[in-house]
Amino acid sequence: MKRNNILLSLLAAALSAAAVSCATGSASSAGGEVTGISGSSWAEPTPYGMVLVDRGSMKVGPAEADSLWNLEASARGISVDGFWMDETEITNGKYKQFVFWVRDSIIRERLADPAYGGNEDFKITEDRDGNPIKPHLNWNKAIPWRNPNEDEVRAIESVYRTNPITGVRELDGTQLNYVYEIYNHTEAAKRKNRLDPRRRVYNTDLPVPTNTPIISKDTAYFNDEGEIVRETITRGLTGDYDFLNTYIVNVYPDTTAWINDFENSYNEPYVRMYFSHGGYNEYPVVGVSWEQASAFANWRTDYLRRALGKEGVYVEPYRLPTEAEWEFAARAGVNENKYPWEGDLTMSDDKGCFYANFKPQEGNYVKDGHVITSRVGTYAPNDFGLYDMAGNVSEWTSTAFTESVSKLQNDLNPQYRYDAAKEDPYKMKRKIVRGGSWKDVAHNIRSDLRMWEYQNEQRSYIGFRCVRSQIGFAKGTKKAKK
Repeated sequence: MKRNNILLSLLAAALSAAAVSCATGSASSAGGEVTGISGSSWAEPTPYGMVLVDRGSMKVGPAEADSLWNLEASARGISVDGFWMDETEITNGKYKQFVFWVRDSIIRERLADPAYGGNEDFKITEDRDGNPIKPHLNWNKAIPWRNPNEDEVRAIESVYRTNPITGVRELDGTQLNYVYEIYNHTEAAKRKNRLDPRRRVYNTDLPVPTNTPIISKDTAYFNDEGEIVRETITRGLTGDYDFLNTYIVNVYPDTTAWINDFENSYNEPYVRMYFSHGGYNEYPVVGVSWEQASAFANWRTDYLRRALGKEGVYVEPYRLPTEAEWEFAARAGVNENKYPWEGDLTMSDDKGCFYANFKPQEGNYVKDGHVITSRVGTYAPNDFGLYDMAGNVSEWTSTAFTESVSKLQNDLNPQYRYDAAKEDPYKMKRKIVRGGSWKDVAHNIRSDLRMWEYQNEQRSYIGFRCVRSQIGFAKGTKKAKK
């Protein structure tokens, strides 16, 4: 916690300096010459738990054909800008922080509800001058975990349930819904979607467009029965808010994935313990869908910005990596690397130690020292300082999958984004996953291979990590090997 506070203080100071620099840059010049606006530059501190992947270029995809695996050579050159990346996969402990935040937000909402006593201290509805503002929760008001009154007990206990079979008091995961909004900057920036029709077409030989652009946006809400309703609205463009998408996501991991992925196995202990037991806190979270991972990234951004106050607006959002970013980072920017390490072997010649957590032999999961997942950071990092980029758990990317995805992407910061509507065919709701997992053979943990999964699926072998675009320049930049 102390390290967190120090990092937040440093980042706030740097961002404040940047804001002052932008606001007070001098417009004066010497002798009537244009000399440019002056202002001090700044470098953002390293985000907690992340390493910097410097901008670079490489050949992504398999460079050699393999008839045994029906693999075609499809390497192509791409370039990516610099970004920060989590040095390990998101752990159960970090994801629990998200789950408990959602739990606490629900409790605070109910403590302010007249049905549970109506304590107005838990919700802020006015500014310091008494003017009405958009209501929001007061996180400075502590939840009365100890010695609550009768109404407070009902509010707190309302997010728990008693297991009808075991009689154990447990968190009711069905209630843990996270509501958030995402502004689609990409769609808003397109010329065809500009509010001013005179700026949609620059060709002066053509008339000014008179048609209204048609936009598509996602929205979600709770109906009268308390059920989540998701809709994709298609309508004529009316304003900037048409690019604001609303999502409601249940954030609790699917702990039953251990059984549903392996129906004829005895994996009940993992169902009960893998996410809930403290002994697994440093293991990668699994059973989270692409939708849940995206919600986590949004919450993580909002959590940091709230701590930084008004300067938080200068912080780039946390997000899932693009497929290109993930592969560049995993292979340490080296064209010859099929794995996060040099060579084609998955273990060292001299010591016989494995480089990753996977399934070394048929039916033999334990040869590498683990049966299922391993504690994050157990194996040596790659040359960029990133752990477990092969094996342990496969990882979600932000890139949508289609059979021709490589042909649809640019070679500069490649990305193919498709926000599938609820009504879309299921095959259009596929996202790319990378890296392979603890259950995969050596071939499937290669860093140059693409796999996919449906965005709402929750698997016992898929997790994720976040990235954040780099702002400015930073010292200690990691360079790819030549």
